[in-house]
Amino acid sequence: MNRRLLALLAVLVMLLAACGDGGTATTADDTPATTGVTDTTGATDTTGATDTTGATDDELIVGVSWNNYNEERWAKSDEPAIVAALEAGGASYINADAGSSAEQQLADVENLIAQGADVLIILAQDGEAILPAVASALEQGIPVIAYDRLIEDPGALYITFDNVGVGRLQAEVIYGLVPEGNYAIIKGNSADANADFLRAGYEEVIGEAAASGAINIACETYTDNWDPVVAQTNMEQCLTQENNAIDAVLSENDGMAGGVVAALEAQGLAGTVPVSGQDGDLAALNRVALGTQSVSVWKDARELGRAAGEAAVALAQGAAIGDVAGVVQFDSPGGNSMTSILLTPIAITQDNLDVVVDAEWITVEELCQGVEAGSVEACA
Repeated sequence: MNRRLLALLAVLVMLLAACGDGGTATTADDTPATTGVTDTTGATDTTGATDTTGATDDELIVGVSWNNYNEERWAKSDEPAIVAALEAGGASYINADAGSSAEQQLADVENLIAQGADVLIILAQDGEAILPAVASALEQGIPVIAYDRLIEDPGALYITFDNVGVGRLQAEVIYGLVPEGNYAIIKGNSADANADFLRAGYEEVIGEAAASGAINIACETYTDNWDPVVAQTNMEQCLTQENNAIDAVLSENDGMAGGVVAALEAQGLAGTVPVSGQDGDLAALNRVALGTQSVSVWKDARELGRAAGEAAVALAQGAAIGDVAGVVQFDSPGGNSMTSILLTPIAITQDNLDVVVDAEWITVEELCQGVEAGSVEACA
């Protein structure tokens, strides 16, 4: 009870400091979520899990703060896996969507604490801006899981895929196809450490060729919020700047790859310029089958969600972060030794599309839409 009184004071302070603009959190179905402390006993989210704000003290509650729920994978894969793991462990699920607002996410985290969260899973909009909310939670004895995006606090458990490895896999495929020429690099959000982890993976593969001049990095830019529309604009500007003389594109995720391919298609270049991505988005895997995207590094988000849910239950039951199954130490760019769970990604090209079909990640019908029968083995 003392913790919740402290949380009430904290949320009032955070709301005054961060939410003077009147922004609201949203639930998974994009309906407004309360930013004050209210009794929402019995309220349900889109997963069917119950919001148990009025739960008894011995009931485990895990709060998830989404930075922006609009990304395809969150609703399709991550959230259901998290919820299933929580339910299997006897814990309940509450959530908030910050709508790409770092300020709103600060308020959301404090609100989740006020609702009784015993553990927080945070998909950070801005890894630096979220630090005060994380520190507040940890000071109140509430464990924090940094979900898929680094938060530079060694008290948090960092769960993600090996994102340097993701970049390495993307670059290995693209470099194998285009060992020299003009490259465009379309990076993700500058406030997300993953954008730089991926770029570090690229450097491991193409750095020597770039230093020798065999590869020319003609264009390189960050993309606000990993937004496909912004990525398309960035690619259009690159093509204009270089008079369409771009031989390969390293795009850091599948959503942005869609924007890149649209820009290439407008110039008649789609399918001739190799493009990378990651996440295994259904549209991206279809583009791989069609030949307009060369690789999507598949991070089975179901595994990530399950790992986070299981870790959250263990932490809620009193486990120290170092005692959670599968943890390793990760040296962060900020000089912190982060207790981490790092999962292994898989590069998906036309040669192994059967992997995602066999895993029931995508159906043959979805994968092969518009693909000429027999042109790809998976679409025979």
